Amino acid sequence: MEIKSVGVVGAGTMGNGIAQIFALGGFDVIMRDIKQQFVDRGMKTVQKNLERMATRGKISPEDKDAALGRITTTTKIDPLADRDLVVEAIIEDVDAKRELIQVLDAVCHDDAILATNTSSISITKIAAASKHPQRVCGMHFFNPVPVMQLVEIIRALQTADEVCTAIEDATRAIGKTPHQIKDSYGFVVNRVLVPMINEAINCLYEGLTAPEEIDAVMRLGANHPMGPLSLADLIGLDIVLDIMETLYQGFDDPKYRPSPLLKQMVDAGYLGRKTGRGFFKYSNG
Repeated sequence: MEIKSVGVVGAGTMGNGIAQIFALGGFDVIMRDIKQQFVDRGMKTVQKNLERMATRGKISPEDKDAALGRITTTTKIDPLADRDLVVEAIIEDVDAKRELIQVLDAVCHDDAILATNTSSISITKIAAASKHPQRVCGMHFFNPVPVMQLVEIIRALQTADEVCTAIEDATRAIGKTPHQIKDSYGFVVNRVLVPMINEAINCLYEGLTAPEEIDAVMRLGANHPMGPLSLADLIGLDIVLDIMETLYQGFDDPKYRPSPLLKQMVDAGYLGRKTGRGFFKYSNG
């Protein structure tokens, strides 16, 4: 099972990053989203990122042009029919992902691998929506995709061995490091990281100290490169809340209960960097 062509469904932050690294890795890529404006915005981001890399000498101008030439865009689903691998990077909603898997089932050839970039949802539950569940797996990239080295390869209860092997090979081909993990809510990184962020939010909620102090003590005391509240703002507080709620509901364990302050921040629309305000205020992105 060899992967030569890739489809990416979703042209947002994660989707365009995934398309970029596959194109740089030499793969033929189709990036699809539901509206032309989303696709155009995604391609603009890819072009900007590749130009920055070329300016800094990380890639040659020829590599930049070749990578851009390997990406085509569409708002239709049919062009994905010939893809060896399709990675979904849509909203973090289990019903939406299961529905997309069923749509891809009807379009893609029977040997195509369907990978989900979910950050916390059960891969087993997503795979169960497919008529070929053995070809579904998790391929969890981290933000920003072009920079972060890790890809969690999550094996659903149904996933075939050769599918995981093919995904690991493709991950290495794009210069990333795969680590294979059994299916569990949040997998490993987010199961450890996001509850830590949630507890930092609880420290703020309980008035232990100011946001700047919480971040400072974690940088100095735990040798973290970024404080947990700054990291939450970077990830997006709505995404942090989604992951905490998935863990809480999935494990039915009160240790994963989302902080009341986290819920309030999301209700207020203070989602972090992308809205200009989270636990800190931001300007110009």
